[in-house]
Amino acid sequence: MLTIGQLAAYAGVTVRAVRHYHQIGLLPEPERDASGYRRYGATAVVSLIKIRTLADAGVPLSRISRMLEADASAFAEAIRTIDDHLRDEIERLQTSREHIAQLTAGDSLALPPEVAAYLDRLRGIGASERMVEAERDGWILVAARWPDRIVDFMPGKTAHLDDPQVVRLYRVLSEIFDDDVQDDPRLAEAADIMACLAEQAYASGEGMPADEVDDDLPHDLIDALAVESDPRVERLRELMRERGWSGWNRMKRLTEPPD
Repeated sequence: MLTIGQLAAYAGVTVRAVRHYHQIGLLPEPERDASGYRRYGATAVVSLIKIRTLADAGVPLSRISRMLEADASAFAEAIRTIDDHLRDEIERLQTSREHIAQLTAGDSLALPPEVAAYLDRLRGIGASERMVEAERDGWILVAARWPDRIVDFMPGKTAHLDDPQVVRLYRVLSEIFDDDVQDDPRLAEAADIMACLAEQAYASGEGMPADEVDDDLPHDLIDALAVESDPRVERLRELMRERGWSGWNRMKRLTEPPD
């Protein structure tokens, strides 16, 4: 006859585990002997080894009792069910691992490689990290709305970075947003460049497809994101309106300049 410590050691578990199995009714608890100790026989050892084996295999404790009482057919079916559950759980965890890995990927978080490459190009032309982060967050909004089309936007966006005016705009905006000057005179220069680029795009008929132009929500969110990132964007928008254009992400020609 074994003490609880001897039982636990023989079965390869802890005394605490044995007591827990007693608590949940998984392992019968023997009566105390005349000296006040609980003594365990060979049947308890076999039962405990079975419990440990099933638990180590990933079987939930709540199912072990029924499995120990099941016949061969029912036992095999229970094992298949548990195996299916474990396979699904492994797939879920693998997906979680892939998502966790993305957290270390910086620009690749929630964005395809083509956008990450575009953001690297921004760094290459002299955009500050704060500017790149703002662009990245904007593209996350775009990707969420048009996941199947975002890659199609990138060749045109990347080609724009060959335009010296676009390069100058990113550098000026980077300087503005990296400084803490509330009424920065460089905002006027940025507005001039943006108005010029808008005029060129308007004259060439360049624009987004009709279904995307008509979808206001992502554009409104990107505009709001810019203001939330830096309140001075509101001043930049005022300067753009003075030059006959509204908006930030999607500029529109005003029919009449504001008073």
